[in-house]
Amino acid sequence: MKRLILIAFSCLFVLIGGYFIWWHLPVSINRHSDIKLGNQVIEKIDYYLKLNKKLPNSYDWNTLKNLGIRFYSSELAKPEFNNLNDSIYELVFVEGFDGPYLMWNSSERKWKIGNPAPINIK
Repeated sequence: MKRLILIAFSCLFVLIGGYFIWWHLPVSINRHSDIKLGNQVIEKIDYYLKLNKKLPNSYDWNTLKNLGIRFYSSELAKPEFNNLNDSIYELVFVEGFDGPYLMWNSSERKWKIGNPAPINIK
């Protein structure tokens, strides 16, 4: 009986420890697939910006879809594209209601965990 309890506690300890280790890994490891998708979208957006000298509108769904953003419904896109001004944008992988989220800001040019900037509606 004591051995069974010891095994149960050991398994619980390993699961909890594994969760905390996973949670504290660098973003590039535990969010690899999202970053890969995001990098593909970033290349297309930067090319669009180079050709058109402006960013697409945050609500131009046809253009954003052509740039590689996946739409799952009228309110859910992965990643979300936020046009902050004429040359700065954010890509945000929203999961759940509260942040922080995985995001890319074109002025910083790096992936990070944070909260998105307020959206300017144009």
